[in-house]
Amino acid sequence: MIKERKGHLFKDREISWLNFNGRVLQEAENPDNPLMERIKFLAIFSSNLDEFFRVRVAQIRRLQKINGKKAISEFQSSPDEILSEIQRTVLILQDKFTEIYEDKVLPQLNKEKIFLVEENQVTEKEAELVQQYFKTNVINQLFPVIIDNLRHIPHLRDRSIYLAVRMNKSFSQQDPKHAIIVIPTGIINRFFTLPQNEEGQHIILLENIIRLNFKRIFSIFDYQEFDSYIIKLTRDAEYQISKDENDYQVNFLDKIQKSLKQRSKGIPTRFVYDESMPKDMLALFIQKLELKNVNLIPGGRYHNFKDFMDFPKVGKPENYFAPLVQIPVSFFDKSKTMFEAISQKDVLLHQPFQSFDYLIRLLREAAIDPKVTTILITLYRVAKHSNVVNALINAVKNGKKVVVLMELQARFDEESNIYWTNQLQEAGAQVHFGKPGQKVHTKMCLIYRKEEKELVKYAHLSTGNYNGVTARIYSDFSLFTKDKRITEELDALSDLLFVNLKRSAYKHLLVAPDFMKKQLIALIDQEAKNAKEGKPSYIKAKMNSLVDTDIIQKLYDASNAGVKIELIVRGICCLVPNVPGSSENIEVRSIIDRFLEHARLFIFCQNNQVKYYLSSADWMTRNLVNRIECAFPIYDVANQKIILDIFQIQWNDPKKARKIDGLSDLNYCNTSNEKGVLSAQESTFDYLQNNPLLLN
Repeated sequence: MIKERKGHLFKDREISWLNFNGRVLQEAENPDNPLMERIKFLAIFSSNLDEFFRVRVAQIRRLQKINGKKAISEFQSSPDEILSEIQRTVLILQDKFTEIYEDKVLPQLNKEKIFLVEENQVTEKEAELVQQYFKTNVINQLFPVIIDNLRHIPHLRDRSIYLAVRMNKSFSQQDPKHAIIVIPTGIINRFFTLPQNEEGQHIILLENIIRLNFKRIFSIFDYQEFDSYIIKLTRDAEYQISKDENDYQVNFLDKIQKSLKQRSKGIPTRFVYDESMPKDMLALFIQKLELKNVNLIPGGRYHNFKDFMDFPKVGKPENYFAPLVQIPVSFFDKSKTMFEAISQKDVLLHQPFQSFDYLIRLLREAAIDPKVTTILITLYRVAKHSNVVNALINAVKNGKKVVVLMELQARFDEESNIYWTNQLQEAGAQVHFGKPGQKVHTKMCLIYRKEEKELVKYAHLSTGNYNGVTARIYSDFSLFTKDKRITEELDALSDLLFVNLKRSAYKHLLVAPDFMKKQLIALIDQEAKNAKEGKPSYIKAKMNSLVDTDIIQKLYDASNAGVKIELIVRGICCLVPNVPGSSENIEVRSIIDRFLEHARLFIFCQNNQVKYYLSSADWMTRNLVNRIECAFPIYDVANQKIILDIFQIQWNDPKKARKIDGLSDLNYCNTSNEKGVLSAQESTFDYLQNNPLLLN
């Protein structure tokens, strides 16, 4: 779905996102990826789609009640049209998912002598083991509900899967009974690995273990025949909190905890079911669940495929990506302290190829350094087991002042962030929660250290979260610096974050929501002006999503002025490139590979006075207008070269880059099948490992 405004085209963001998830599905289909990693890409696709319906589709359904057939904006169609196109696209993707899983992945698993067995495929000996496992671990977690005489089915939990069961007596004219059973995957592992035998490795799923024991579960009814089908309900994940500034800090934690309970009761947005379910049975469940205006998505025998992220570790080593051996940063390793190293030069790291643990080392050293007085840090998505927070708690124990901005509204990570908030507060750290209705998304750490009667500031800035788990699977940049141009402005930014004091302008940082968008537009406009005057001009940028219509309009204007624009956009791209008279000087590519491309970088030629920025902000209205964000400049020439080199490596990716053209957005830029050709991520690893600038 593409809308035109003033001769320029804008692609619908929801359809663009679905195309992104289609690119994830391509990685599951790609036979060049190791087999078990293809299963993980299927799981990622499924998890992504869950979140899409919980957030984006839910929001459009809310707009539907207001707008109906009226366009959402001049850049988006009506909710009715968008929901219709989403349904059509999702059904195509779901069919593709089923085809990949059943026709490509499963046969390959079987070829490797790994078998996902159903309840009627287990051997007699295996059945005994399964039934014993069921008796010991499963049956006490099952609480069936007979629904026939109920006016409404009891509340179905979001993201849980259920067995819809029909029971019959052989050769009986008696009406069947229907039941519903939640599959307790949150309590019991969904996969039960049976002892290996001469045939190979058998694995049975929890729902099939339950199916094998229906007679025991429903023994009170004396039924002989059971048919069962997996169903799943997705709910609106939005919740409401008060934005009263007066009691925001005092009661915000309680408000978030109470509001999270709303999520489990959200309005249904999607009903997924086994397409082999008889129509009359499906109609019964739709009626009992009161599913009106809900996307009905037929699927295969198994749902909640996100659980396959935890598929048992079986098979040969070559069926997995080789373990990543992170590249040591010898400059840090040879230094007595991190402060000593950072005092010599700015250091730029690229996770996951280089270790996130250098930040932990900095915090650990700061915690016991008698010269360190204060640590300020912003936390957005905190790991379940967080060495970052543990290091901060240790700093408090060592008498340091620790001030934390904890973003409690980081969607789907609220509970983890609440847990660590309590731990920090109990330890004695000062914990702040930002501003009402405005997420703090910038990733910064500022350490204050007394050196020869002067208070010196050391900073760490990142494009990604301070999360040691995602730092091994997300591709991000981080900078260690004591450059006063940056640290003094970070100090001013901390006033905004912690005491709500605003600054009139920033000379070096690009700070949202007050300045960043204006500054980006000014940089784009300057490129257009330079191009018109015959001066060197170009824009190279990388981000997760490109949605903001004002920025897109300016990019179109710059393209028409002759500016060469190269964009790497992993996810949503509402800009339509290569359109004559509009965007013929704009090319867009997307990379989906082993590691999630998460870094944001912006390079502006500025008449060969090139400006380099790294950021946590995408070019989306929510980032530029509704969040506190920070783009930080890279001044060190060697680090600038690293950023430019890595961008070019990614731009020329011979294996994983897709061309975004506003149509399918699924076509690979190159189709080289030559052996030994490296993807951009593999080439980036080699570059970082062998770059002489990084070996000292």
